[in-house]
Amino acid sequence: MSNWVLEGGGTLELREEWLPVRVADQFLAALREEIPWRQNHVTIAGKRIAEPRLSSWHGDEDAVYTYARELHRPAPWTPHLSLLREALERDVGSRFNSVLANRYRSGQDAMGMHADDERELGPEPIIASVSLGMTRAFQLAPKKGRAGERRTLRLAHGSLLVMGGPLQRDWKHGVPREAHVFEERLNLTFRYVAPRGRA
Repeated sequence: MSNWVLEGGGTLELREEWLPVRVADQFLAALREEIPWRQNHVTIAGKRIAEPRLSSWHGDEDAVYTYARELHRPAPWTPHLSLLREALERDVGSRFNSVLANRYRSGQDAMGMHADDERELGPEPIIASVSLGMTRAFQLAPKKGRAGERRTLRLAHGSLLVMGGPLQRDWKHGVPREAHVFEERLNLTFRYVAPRGRA
């Protein structure tokens, strides 16, 4: 296990073998089939653009989430997402009522630099990120006007990355394209979304 405290006080905890390989393999195969993967679109400069990955939002019924200025209502928990949620709540010691599942089909799929700093997540959210499949780079960079150097972690099959403290206030993170990656990766970011009206 590796731990870091970044400039501003944000924390990172990486458990590289949180799931044993055989168990991680089972979750990867099951979640490929259980999750209703879809390609979402975002509006940038007035144009609808397909996101370079597949995704699905799941959670408790009241875990309604605003992302890219669009309201997202969660699909129900699948059996294997529920199992992961129970294990994370036990091991991390935080409550999670939702998860964003992303499917990176190859190194051409990516996630732009962003922060999980939406109001309904609260000022210091705990984000638990489970990786399954191909190892991919995970980049962190300070927000404009903040101190700190860009960092890159390699998130492997079965690993768990926990982000906490004021990390989302001060830092952005993303998954860059990697030309020589041809296998897929699933990433599951568990979080607690305050019910609407209580954020």
